[in-house]
Amino acid sequence: MPRPTHDVRPFEARATDADLDDLRARLAAARLPEAETVHRAAPDPRRWDQGVPLADLVDVVHYWRTGYDWRLFEERLDRIGQFRTTIDGLGIHFLHRRSARPDATPLLLTHGWPGSVAEFVDVVDELAHPKDADAPAFHVVAPSLPGFGHSDKPATTGWGTERIAAAWVELMGRLGYHRFAAHGGDWGGNITTVLGGRFPAHVLGIHTTFAEAPPGLTTEGLTAVEREWTEQTRHFWRHRAAYAKQQATRPQTIGYALVDSPVGLLAWLLDKFAEWSDTEDSPFETISRDRILDNVTLYWLTRSGASAARIYYESHNALDPDLRVDVPSAVTMYPRDIEKCPQPWARERYRHIVRWNSPPAGGHFPSLEVPEYFVRDLRDGLAAVLASGDGDPAVGRRSAV
Repeated sequence: MPRPTHDVRPFEARATDADLDDLRARLAAARLPEAETVHRAAPDPRRWDQGVPLADLVDVVHYWRTGYDWRLFEERLDRIGQFRTTIDGLGIHFLHRRSARPDATPLLLTHGWPGSVAEFVDVVDELAHPKDADAPAFHVVAPSLPGFGHSDKPATTGWGTERIAAAWVELMGRLGYHRFAAHGGDWGGNITTVLGGRFPAHVLGIHTTFAEAPPGLTTEGLTAVEREWTEQTRHFWRHRAAYAKQQATRPQTIGYALVDSPVGLLAWLLDKFAEWSDTEDSPFETISRDRILDNVTLYWLTRSGASAARIYYESHNALDPDLRVDVPSAVTMYPRDIEKCPQPWARERYRHIVRWNSPPAGGHFPSLEVPEYFVRDLRDGLAAVLASGDGDPAVGRRSAV
């Protein structure tokens, strides 16, 4: 059994009672603006046209202060298994759940923004220990991006997606996983693309919900549905992406509000969970309040609102236009995601797509919105990837951590 080659340490984090008391006091003393001037009865997605409606925010803030239990999430992370290691001078936090199956494949899961490792807590067990004995099993590794959660905050520029991808290869190698499969969405999808394109000797194949085509492609030859996808994506970046421009140009400025005000942080993140989920009105139609508050509270307690926003400053529109991915790739385009790439465009970058899927439901956060479907789709996609690969997925399957 291969052993880690560098210092990998078990990790536990416990928020102090003083920090939790301070959070509740700040929530109780919050100064809120007047209600939005869009007056519509729920359910109606247009209620959110000016951002998070006051009544919805007040309800969530009240629950956060009086009903939500952070300790349950801490216990959940501990049951999965938490670790830290230092790579390229930066402390990296990650979840690691080994499968008991001898045929399990190492799998790297990378989250995005406004998410965290909280995106994966509901799917890790089933991926590592599937109830169906015929389903593929995985040794699951889910790192926190630099500046997110319990990973360190970079003190200098330079931690963009290319550097993160290289750090992930180093991380997996330290765990004894010298070849592995990778999945991601949002920034995690970008990083997964870099992994597949830059490190084919280590990456068996990828599964992504974010396929980014090279620039300059035309809509000639696309189907009507694919043309609609391109229009929706263009509309998103022209009219609904102010958050990305802010974080790509002035992350420090918005960071003061995100680190100082829990209500400001909640509104900034909740707005995206609402807009990017496959719902008719509220994100809580498909995602529990507890899971969203697990994610928001993790940002709050680790004071990572500013440092997480800087990934946009480092890497917004920075994916190499000439990068090509030749490892086997599975792509899933959920219908309510914010960017949907036509398959002909995707094939210009991902040269060996072995499975393409367009589900009937789901948005930007499928592991939270439709977790059972997400697991099935990920398994099916990676089964196709592994069946088509020319490498031996057994290499580096086992870890001592």
